[in-house]
Amino acid sequence: MVTLKTAFENSSLDFLKIFESIKPDILIYDFNQPWEADIALSNNVPAVQFDMTSAFFASFLRYMLSSDPAKNFPFPIPHHKYVTEKMNAIREPSPDDAKDIYRVKEAGKRTYKVILRRTFREMEGKYIDYISVLSQKKSIPVGLLVPEELEDTDESTETIQFLDKKDESSVVFVSFGSEYFLSKEEIQEIASGLELSNLNFIWVVRFPFGENMKLEEALPLGFLDKVGDKGLVMEGWAPQAKILSHSSTGGFVSHCGWGSIMESMMFGVPVIAMPMHLDQPFNAKVMKEVGVGQEVETDENGRFKREEIAKVIRNVVVEESGETIRRKAKEMSEKIRENGKKEIDEVVEELVKLCKEKKEEITSSKMF
Repeated sequence: MVTLKTAFENSSLDFLKIFESIKPDILIYDFNQPWEADIALSNNVPAVQFDMTSAFFASFLRYMLSSDPAKNFPFPIPHHKYVTEKMNAIREPSPDDAKDIYRVKEAGKRTYKVILRRTFREMEGKYIDYISVLSQKKSIPVGLLVPEELEDTDESTETIQFLDKKDESSVVFVSFGSEYFLSKEEIQEIASGLELSNLNFIWVVRFPFGENMKLEEALPLGFLDKVGDKGLVMEGWAPQAKILSHSSTGGFVSHCGWGSIMESMMFGVPVIAMPMHLDQPFNAKVMKEVGVGQEVETDENGRFKREEIAKVIRNVVVEESGETIRRKAKEMSEKIRENGKKEIDEVVEELVKLCKEKKEEITSSKMF
């Protein structure tokens, strides 16, 4: 990620040439490139920030960076070791943290009147309203931005064949995203938890670039033989949206990255939350609040334990006590599909309005 951010910063001259060649009516940018807004402003073009994090996490971050920390944050924050560490890092930032804090602050300052957010009111209404007041910029939810029609690929063949052989809502999908790598201890606990749950599963395991550990070495001895055809363990990548959209998928063991949450809600799959870092503890809390997921609790040392993993998986996917969670996940999916086009139409109207207002400002300034 550091390399990517550096590459963005080094591309400003090339971006300027492209911008001046295209002459856009509006620019949409994210926090990694706040300098893009300056280029737009110098060309009298409105620039609007697009925030891909949850409104809850964005609200908390904005609050922590505010000039008036004496005011209390109005919502309970997650009790998570990483959150405590990050709060301390914001107060006493390292050089890398300071750069990110600068990007976040500047991106919010430079946006023209509004901020687009990848979220929806049914899930984050109170947080959307709060951050609009806190930032003094109107927050506009754009919805999930997840395609309903998914293309078949060669990479999806094995997973779809596995799912096709299983009963409806009987498979647990397990994935922790592309930016967090499980330790061997975490892999062992999750594997044992899946075995104890006695449910079908697809599990995507990733190792850091350059690490020579083999999949069989990371898993408990004899694990693949024990689970047999109940489990499919894959290394590297899997067609996540395709798996979540399949009728056999009944639960998602997730790190709670916001993009993964959006996909899970799109297809009505309840979440077994195992947040690790970044915005994930906040996203997991949103899932619990709206009743579409359950978090796996950690021990006093912040570690996940196999028995708790198995218990929550079974509760969310098959136990009678988890019926409400499953129902609410389906209901959330229905609301999203009903309101998706309406949200996008409202975004388009708002952007057109901003373009007109900017042109009127320019015309007015030339008259005086």
